[in-house]
Amino acid sequence: MVSSRPMILVGLTGGVATGKSTVAKMFERCGALVIDADALAHQVVEPGKPAWRAIVFRNRSKLRRLEQIIHPRVAREQTRLTRQAARNDPKAIVIYDVPLLYEAGIDKRVDKVIVVTADRETQITRLNKRNGFTRAEALRRIRSQMPIKQKAAAADYLLDGTTPRPRLLTLVKRLYRELHTLA
Repeated sequence: MVSSRPMILVGLTGGVATGKSTVAKMFERCGALVIDADALAHQVVEPGKPAWRAIVFRNRSKLRRLEQIIHPRVAREQTRLTRQAARNDPKAIVIYDVPLLYEAGIDKRVDKVIVVTADRETQITRLNKRNGFTRAEALRRIRSQMPIKQKAAAADYLLDGTTPRPRLLTLVKRLYRELHTLA
């Protein structure tokens, strides 16, 4: 029997080093299709792609236009992948992993939003370990993004990225099942 309920597109976001990528991998393990906006952005600027020809890396004004060039192409590719997922499985759960979901207005294009949170000290520690950032560099990166409290206030679901992984996986599985009831 084919269900008439549509697939669901879920935006996944959070601050830098909150555990968003870990959560995305957990959703993938549950069976969700995960679309990574950062990976799509890298794909659309590969040599030979239209965005690559539109970028001149040594020209500051062209660099400022980078987002204007890339974002529409990423959005088109995300839409194509989402439609393909819906054709393959009308009840699919598609997780759109977008670091700047709210900042780019993508929250208006998704059915639900999950925000992964972490306290500032955890973010700083992770950025130091993962990227070799000093405390000052980590704070600059954290402060360059929308405050996590503001993202959390607008979210449909919250996941604490500092939760021990086995427990976090249990929470992700539970949320995946809940999302399936909506799809």
